[in-house]
Amino acid sequence: MASWTWFHRLGSPKWFYEKTSRWLPWLALVTAAIMVVGTVWGLAYAPADAKQGNSYRIIFIHVPSAFLALVCYYLMAIAGAVSLIWKMKLSDMAVKSCAPIGASLTFIALVTGAIWGKPTWGTWWVWDARTTSMLVLFFLYLGVIALQDAFESRENANRACSILALVGTVNIPIIYKSVDWWNTLHQGATIKFTEAPSMPPEMWQPLFLMIIGFYCFFALVFIMAMRSEILQREKGTRWVELIVKHRLNKLTNHDD
Repeated sequence: MASWTWFHRLGSPKWFYEKTSRWLPWLALVTAAIMVVGTVWGLAYAPADAKQGNSYRIIFIHVPSAFLALVCYYLMAIAGAVSLIWKMKLSDMAVKSCAPIGASLTFIALVTGAIWGKPTWGTWWVWDARTTSMLVLFFLYLGVIALQDAFESRENANRACSILALVGTVNIPIIYKSVDWWNTLHQGATIKFTEAPSMPPEMWQPLFLMIIGFYCFFALVFIMAMRSEILQREKGTRWVELIVKHRLNKLTNHDD
């Protein structure tokens, strides 16, 4: 039984809030450093592409945002499964926190993809398998967001969001394999775990750094959203009241 103690701790809003208080400053610093280095490296020092020229540089935003949009959905679906099976409050908060972050990442991926598509394909949008399935992903995120306020009962809203998150996972492999399964204008994956990158090191190295930076940024924003949701849902508990009182005292002392 003791070996599962860590799992039950993860389900404790108080434990999560207290632990992440120490992580946030360092995570913010690391995120800022990686993002700045990766952006400058990719936009200013990476060589121009032989065919696309400098227009390809948008991949340093497009690829990481698209990649994290899929990862975020998987995380939301896993949290939804945990909510349905073990009824953990923290997993419900994770589902709610993931949805707007994932929607934002998907929107960025769609917009940057359209900007990249104009000089590459000659059009802002094509209804090919990859772009269409990414648009479906965006609507799935919006659906989860909408369901949060569609029920008077929070328990029913949590259950509906979890079910939609799980059902929507069928779209993720479609997005990932769409360029292989169908004839599409969208190019294949630039970086694969099973193969060497299809780009020279001068290009994929800053791209890889940006992906790491986006991971750190996602973790930072997700933790902040979770902490905000925890304070909102646990506002009647003594430990949250103590935190609010402590913050009010600090503000009062600062004003004095």
